[in-house]
Amino acid sequence: MIAAVAQLPPESTQQALGYPALFLLVALGALVPVIPTGAIVSSAAVVAFHQTSPVSLLVVFLLAAGAAFVGDVALYWLGRRGVRSRNGSRWLEALRGRAAPDKLEQARSRLAEHRVSVLVLSRLVPAGRIPVMLACLLAEMPLRRFVRGNLPACLAWAATYQLIGVLGGSLFASPWQGVLAAIALTVVVGAVPSLWRRVRHS
Repeated sequence: MIAAVAQLPPESTQQALGYPALFLLVALGALVPVIPTGAIVSSAAVVAFHQTSPVSLLVVFLLAAGAAFVGDVALYWLGRRGVRSRNGSRWLEALRGRAAPDKLEQARSRLAEHRVSVLVLSRLVPAGRIPVMLACLLAEMPLRRFVRGNLPACLAWAATYQLIGVLGGSLFASPWQGVLAAIALTVVVGAVPSLWRRVRHS
């Protein structure tokens, strides 16, 4: 991976290959939450930061936010089909399997208290998106209302991880070093909430 980033192709080739890949990976990661989408966006932001055109950062931001939005809406739509069906659906069952009962209960109480605004925070907190989405599905939130809350959530998420990438890219002259720094920062950001919970309950 390091060697590939160290020998980056010309900007036009990067854009032709990298932009569609960025969109597809983030959208797929929203549907199948095993892809490290935050690290992907941060790494793309590092590469864009080291390019000569400042428009590259804007394109990465728009693609990342748009892909996350499309993936979230598609997953919510599939989940709603499961809620309405007597037999459920594999998508709804998959969401249930990824949401711990205690986190789901917290998400339902927060949703009842803060309504749609809780979606923004759920996108920024690691492992917070699925329980909140499942809580929205079980509360039978209309798709239109979910879309209104999810749009600013995806924008805030993309901006956060792009900022991590820009920070990593600004620390080093070589793009591959910035990518490694961005990935490390992403891992740290993802680990902090769980470490904090362990300290509180110890």
